[in-house]
Amino acid sequence: MRFWHSLYEIFRFPIQVLIIAMTMLGVGNLFTNEAFTTLFTLNNDFIVLLANILQRIGTFILFYIPLLLLLRLVAKKTVTATTTVSAFVSYVLFQIVTMYFAKETMPTSAYSSILGLSMSTSNPLTMTTTVHYPIQTGILATAVCGAITLWCFARSRHRTEYSVFSFIDREVWCVLTTAFWTMVVGIPIARLWPYVIDLSDHAIRTITNDTLNPVNLAIYGVLDRVYYILGQSTLIRTPFWFSANGGSWVSIAGENITGDVSIWTAQALARSISGMSGRFITPYYVLNIFAIPGMILAGANLQTDRLEKRRMRGFYLFMIVLSFLSGSLVPIELAMLFLCPLLLCGHLMLTGVLFGILHTMKVYIGFQNSASLLVTASPGTLPELLVYVQNPNLFPSVVKLCIVGLVYLILYYIMTRVYFKHFALDFFRTGMGQETIDAIIKAVGGVENIKLTHASMYRLTLALYNPTKMNVDALRKAGGMRVSETRAGYAISFGASSIMIRMGIQKRMRESIRNVQSTVTNSTQS
Repeated sequence: MRFWHSLYEIFRFPIQVLIIAMTMLGVGNLFTNEAFTTLFTLNNDFIVLLANILQRIGTFILFYIPLLLLLRLVAKKTVTATTTVSAFVSYVLFQIVTMYFAKETMPTSAYSSILGLSMSTSNPLTMTTTVHYPIQTGILATAVCGAITLWCFARSRHRTEYSVFSFIDREVWCVLTTAFWTMVVGIPIARLWPYVIDLSDHAIRTITNDTLNPVNLAIYGVLDRVYYILGQSTLIRTPFWFSANGGSWVSIAGENITGDVSIWTAQALARSISGMSGRFITPYYVLNIFAIPGMILAGANLQTDRLEKRRMRGFYLFMIVLSFLSGSLVPIELAMLFLCPLLLCGHLMLTGVLFGILHTMKVYIGFQNSASLLVTASPGTLPELLVYVQNPNLFPSVVKLCIVGLVYLILYYIMTRVYFKHFALDFFRTGMGQETIDAIIKAVGGVENIKLTHASMYRLTLALYNPTKMNVDALRKAGGMRVSETRAGYAISFGASSIMIRMGIQKRMRESIRNVQSTVTNSTQS
């Protein structure tokens, strides 16, 4: 768990960059989405151009977040430019290898033009040309290339200068060995990837067999979030959003339209919204407008330092507004993955339940998207919900959705507080939590040396009477990933367990005060 929490410290910067990307997408979507024409009309060409530029930049960052995570991982672990270059070479070679060795029988959603890579092959018998693309592996590419790069870098440090290839220095040797092992590992992954796709297709077929079943929609809701976190959203969204798996509808002109999002978009443009289109989108309105803001409010209230809470107030407000405009599910879910995976499991479970509940209540509010660009898709935003409030036929569904949303806001608020205050440290009650607290108290010089304690969702702050008694190495052995000095004291990153550690230290401080008072009382009586 200590290692897993250290990943949050490493990936916190890419997550912050991802928040900026989601902001750009939200602003760009607000000024370019045709669904918002009923709210306002924008005739300024410069603003429209700027919105398109922001949307392009946000799309680029969001699409290449696995590469950003990879570069951050190797740079933080080794603090050298050699691994950064090696990791980038490894990532490019991994995409090339999967492009050459992957089977052509997989669905088109399994491939992607990563880094603009593609390859054309011609069949002289059929006189046809086929274009091949790398397979979309998402965060798996980050894990594979990162592990290979760090392993090769460690081996290159022990390389002797007296060898056959002594003319190659350690840095170049690291790059070469990383490239070699990337190709060795990439080939079997490319050949085995169709089996992963088969498992995904089996789940899709199971859901498609009865999309009117709330349980199947719940399964879809969980899989959608898991696939998105892993960078595989196209595998689950393309069939249901834009293909026959999500349903079909025949327009007045006789055009057969398939896919939940495609049907809703066509019906909205024709002003004839009817049926059950939107059932794969509706829960996002609850998650973005109510659930995630509830989680953010809980995180803000968990912060015990009033000055720090006041300083972070703007950030929390910004995150809530971002969730309203474009949805902040991706950065928050990635943060939960590395900071509090158990809370992420609770979020996934409630997401699945939400899909089933809204379908049972027959609440259907979709998402207008004229292009099948899944990366830039921002379903479930507040501006689009305000558009549908004006529709008398949709108003009852909006009211029901808001009632469910308020319930989920309370649920997410309570779930977040309960997790960080009761389950973040030693969930299985093995006794390691008390050992950790004892080790921390000993490392800072005992209870009597602690003046003040504060905590947030990932950091513990201690003000000490005598800082020279603090043992930084002992704090790190106890689980502190980073120790830094601030105005309030020493900030120590203990991950999600920081709040519970503070509660344990405060309990020991109260016990110490009671023991002193009892000793004084006994001495007085004697």
